Amino acid sequence: ALGDGAVRSALAALEQAAARNGTGRRHHLAHLQVVHPDDIGRFAAVDATANLQALWAAHEPQIDELVIPFLGPQRDAMQYPFGSLARAGTRLAAGSDWPVSSADPMEAIHVAVNRATYRSELPPLHPAQQLSLAQIWRAYTAGSAFVNGLEERAGTIEVGKDADLIVLDADPFAMPSTEIARTRVRRSYVGGELAWSDGH
Repeated sequence: ALGDGAVRSALAALEQAAARNGTGRRHHLAHLQVVHPDDIGRFAAVDATANLQALWAAHEPQIDELVIPFLGPQRDAMQYPFGSLARAGTRLAAGSDWPVSSADPMEAIHVAVNRATYRSELPPLHPAQQLSLAQIWRAYTAGSAFVNGLEERAGTIEVGKDADLIVLDADPFAMPSTEIARTRVRRSYVGGELAWSDGH
């Protein structure tokens, strides 16, 4: 659901489904580039997760040259309303949109928090829609586990859950938000077993 018309149609379908079948079926809408303000509150009402691909929510040539001139100012202001969705109580999940964008979650997390790419000299894209680092981190972990029906096994670090973990070279919560994207994965564990290491 990329544009505001698609989002509105999808939410209307979910409202009809909820009226017939109830909620709790883990529906999620992905991309959400343009969402009309009137539809922001409808996500939580039908228990629909907003599945974010945050790397796109920044000024860069594709947005500035190919999108904003065609959207016009009214719809441009509706782009990637992550903060509004979160404030409305919407459950968030996050993914990469790979292979059409970077699979590196730290790059997208950086954009979600800063609404700008790493070391960009351009202004933030609609800074009122920024998420906190905790919000986007939770979207990538617990939120994505939920939409995949894996919250009993994954998404948080708890006794009894699969130890699918990464070790980073720095703590993104302890650095300036403008440096989040420089964080690198040192090791990956799957089921508690080392699956990959950069040698450090």
